[in-house]
Amino acid sequence: MKRPLRALAAAGLLAVGTIVAVAVGGTASADTQICEQYGSTVIGGRYVVQNNRWGTTAQQCINVTGSGFSITSQQGSAPTNGAPVSYPSIFVGCHYTNCSPGTNLPAQVKSISSAPGSISFNYVGGAIYDAAYDIWLDPSPKRDGVNAMEIMIWFNRQGSIQPIGSPVGNTNIAGRSWEVWRGNNGGNNVISYVAPSAIQSMSFNVLDFIADTRNRGAITNDWYLTSIQAGFEPWQGGAGLAVTNFSQTVNTGGTPPPTTAPPTTPPPTGGGCAVKYTSNSWNNGFTADVTITNRGASAINGWTLTYSLPSGQQITSSWNATVTQSGSTVTARNAAHNGSISPGGTASFGYQGSLNGTYSAPTSFSLNGVACSRA
Repeated sequence: MKRPLRALAAAGLLAVGTIVAVAVGGTASADTQICEQYGSTVIGGRYVVQNNRWGTTAQQCINVTGSGFSITSQQGSAPTNGAPVSYPSIFVGCHYTNCSPGTNLPAQVKSISSAPGSISFNYVGGAIYDAAYDIWLDPSPKRDGVNAMEIMIWFNRQGSIQPIGSPVGNTNIAGRSWEVWRGNNGGNNVISYVAPSAIQSMSFNVLDFIADTRNRGAITNDWYLTSIQAGFEPWQGGAGLAVTNFSQTVNTGGTPPPTTAPPTTPPPTGGGCAVKYTSNSWNNGFTADVTITNRGASAINGWTLTYSLPSGQQITSSWNATVTQSGSTVTARNAAHNGSISPGGTASFGYQGSLNGTYSAPTSFSLNGVACSRA
């Protein structure tokens, strides 16, 4: 139930719009055992722990403690090129109508001043899994069903598994390096931050990851944070995996970090620019990857690319740039991490859109007011 749309759609097994029931439990004492498929309980008077088994009919049991949980029995298994079997987790906020006690979520991003979190894991060998934070956001204050945007922070990855989508670069957040993946599972957009090696414990500000996602053009400050979760996605095995400590607060009433705006830059000189536009279309949708090459003699520091989409195309989500559309006119502005293009260098972004009619690609582009050639 953590993500029936994401995982089963990725495996080609689920149609968007599937409804999954939630079993809401009571308050846990120490060492409460949950084996019900969607069983959940409250700990510390503020967090919900959920068994959340949705990808297998085999039994899974978790032992709930005063500060987290452990997987005591995991009998399901799944191929590593498909979806995991479950997402046992602890969370704050609202998830499929199950809201943690006293939560102030959903809350608009622009109202959040900080979101300090702390997590400690226990890992085991001989299993295939990821250990991850899951951060859900939506344009509306949604308390039920799947949200439009999912941020995952992968603290550990064991086995030949990978996040949704494909890698789009690297970034530094919370004093660490992360590989960034981006994609869509058929039900929501997903951005994943993957640690290069296992992280046992970490204290950080969740708002830093939300800000990076926003600066990639995936959300705006008007969107709502609905829940923050931590747990495991097991594919094979997993008994003994544990969240030994989880702490998460969302402070509202302040001002979030500002969206990074590209500085004004003169048009490229000494040769101009070139744009490579690579697209893939299907019955009612399309994706496009756009690469800008600086063919000038000086660096471009901040860029805005404008062009027109043919009739029947509407952008629905984007990555690595803030992309807006007014009628047929598209304006793409650099994100915080790719605003500088050295002579001979490139910057890339992409987006997904809906399609009504026959697909065709745009034919002309302008970078900072200067026409670009097609690469």
